[in-house]
Amino acid sequence: MSRLIDEIRFTKELISKPSVTPKDFGAMRVVTKYLKKLGFKCKIMSFQEKGTEKIINLYAKYGTKSPNLCFAGHTDVVPAGDLTSWSSNPFKAKIQKGYLFGRGVSDMKGGIGCFISAVSQFINENKKFNGSISFLITGDEEGIAVNGTKKVVEYLKKKKEKIDFCLVGEPSNRSKLGQMIKHGRRGSITTYLTVKGKQGHIAYPHEALNPATPIIKILNELKSKPLDYGNKDFQPSNLEITKIYIDNTADNIIPAKASATFNIRYNNLHTFNSLKKQISKTIKKIEKKFKCKTEVKFIGTGKSFLTKPNQNVKKIQKIIQKETGQKAKLSTSGGTSDARFIKDIAPCIEFGLVGNTMHQVDERSSIKDMKKLKLIYLKIIKSFFN
Repeated sequence: MSRLIDEIRFTKELISKPSVTPKDFGAMRVVTKYLKKLGFKCKIMSFQEKGTEKIINLYAKYGTKSPNLCFAGHTDVVPAGDLTSWSSNPFKAKIQKGYLFGRGVSDMKGGIGCFISAVSQFINENKKFNGSISFLITGDEEGIAVNGTKKVVEYLKKKKEKIDFCLVGEPSNRSKLGQMIKHGRRGSITTYLTVKGKQGHIAYPHEALNPATPIIKILNELKSKPLDYGNKDFQPSNLEITKIYIDNTADNIIPAKASATFNIRYNNLHTFNSLKKQISKTIKKIEKKFKCKTEVKFIGTGKSFLTKPNQNVKKIQKIIQKETGQKAKLSTSGGTSDARFIKDIAPCIEFGLVGNTMHQVDERSSIKDMKKLKLIYLKIIKSFFN
């Protein structure tokens, strides 16, 4: 008999590893240790692009047959912030008033614990089943996300590894377990804009070229009209200015350059290239009008995607409703997740714990929710192989 894994005990051990992105501090060893005990074949993969830190990733698999049900998640967490503001050590998980406290418990070490616990019970009850179960775990989701799931997906593509369905354990619910399944995400594109003018004395503007004026015009024009009005699956795309910078130490000098950064979260009415073309057209028009020079850099960190509500998604909705009494809404709201990479090789959805304290001081998850999520995951696994 395989050893049953308790979701609370496992999560407490994982929280004890202060794996603030991009550091691992033994977190992946904890996951690997438990999966090996269950009979999983584990492959550790480390990636490091130039100028970045090395990231440890794991792909583990039990069985060799199809279909392959994959669980995806991340062991890295955001910084704890001001430690004196926490009611206890964020990396020494404690139970208080029915909640497990600790950095990463909801986002998303608790989700990993619930799925591993569910898998341990399933394997105990079903030594032989028609299919495979796999785990894709990264340490680079909260950071720049270039050495994590993205690279593992590329490796799996090369190896022609087939994943039939992927469940990402992100905290998809805002206030109650069972509220929401994420079945898609908006894409993200960040633009870094620099406008170059000509420095000069403020009393002689005709002898200078103030870059502040054209950069303000560009930003105003980009913000003046909505990108779209959304559709039945997605909320409207939005452009938000995040930085405006002019390096000028004196008040009587017209500056030589001005910079701005803005981010667009876009739905499936756009692509990276279509937005790049649209933004560039606006910039070039104003550049020509003011006879200034511009430098533009576009960074896309994820494309928009949508998983159609197929038979597996509908089965999962029914299981969630039966266990929680909540009819899980299919949503594409929120930021990005590693599902943006996994969707290239498998249909995927996100369902995990309640995330209303993630990234906050005293991050916590209800013990009752964790036990219920473990049961939901177990029933999802059973339904997938029946």
